[in-house]
Amino acid sequence: MTKYSKIALCALVIGALSLTSCSKDSSAAPASIYQRLGGTTMVADPDNPGQMIESGRLSYRKVVKTTIGLIVADITSNPPASGNLGAHFAPLLSETGTTQATNLAELTDNLTDFFSFNTGGTNAVNTYSGLSMAAAHNPATNPRMGVKANAANYTKFEGYVGAAAVQNGVAANTQLYTDIVAVLESLRPTIVQQ
Repeated sequence: MTKYSKIALCALVIGALSLTSCSKDSSAAPASIYQRLGGTTMVADPDNPGQMIESGRLSYRKVVKTTIGLIVADITSNPPASGNLGAHFAPLLSETGTTQATNLAELTDNLTDFFSFNTGGTNAVNTYSGLSMAAAHNPATNPRMGVKANAANYTKFEGYVGAAAVQNGVAANTQLYTDIVAVLESLRPTIVQQ
């Protein structure tokens, strides 16, 4: 997974350089990541029958849910995978029953809100009102965060996001995937606190 993230990051740099040097119309603003994920086009919500959801939001939610599932599977594997992220999510996973399910759903919603809002989602559905990234990843300000992340933890997390993007077809669009990796990398200095 780590190698995949590094390759994607290199592709971002090369892609950005080539797009900058080959651009014919520098006045045209590129579509936002959110728009390229489907944007505001309304589609049936597979998790809520009879309801509609923006396609961009649904794309993010799928990747977020898959990422969380991969992390939980890693944490709960017996024996746990090497260098798993269990210590980070221990407070949340120690909750039981409906409390845990509700809080995992809340985490999914918060992450979907965060990424949707910060990559071009503009309507009221895509507002993020959670903690700042620094506060959200500091156990002193967020009781659901077990420990502070180090660079290796964050790289492993990026690997899970990459695997989730592949599983949900997002990685098939190389430029889109590269742009998403760039967003994740822009958050690294704030989230890595150890």
